[in-house]
Amino acid sequence: MSEQNGVIRISEDVVATIAGLAAVETPGIAGMSAGISEGWTKRLSGKNVQKGVSVEVGETETKIHLRVVVRYGSKIHDVCRDLQLRVKEAVENMTGLRVVEVNVKVEGVAFRDKEEEAEEEQHPRVT
Repeated sequence: MSEQNGVIRISEDVVATIAGLAAVETPGIAGMSAGISEGWTKRLSGKNVQKGVSVEVGETETKIHLRVVVRYGSKIHDVCRDLQLRVKEAVENMTGLRVVEVNVKVEGVAFRDKEEEAEEEQHPRVT
């Protein structure tokens, strides 16, 4: 992005962090995937939001690639469409970059464990 007073460059890490945070906040997404190359698919959230996210950042545009784990019982197609829209909106609003692609690869399905089920019963999520 060019300005009269200089150039503004947004690092790939910044775009990846924004995209990762938007992804893990999307209903139906259990977490990000560390990738099959690291062995079993691992669920990651919190501080590791950049895992499972790769980006290509140009001067005015960006492409985003996400590897995610979807919650069992979710309609994968609907969750991924919502994910694409949320990530695109978050990155465009915060950076001013035009998001030209948000590619999603579903690498796993997460089943709820008893701890999550108990928490869900005590504090139901509103979507």
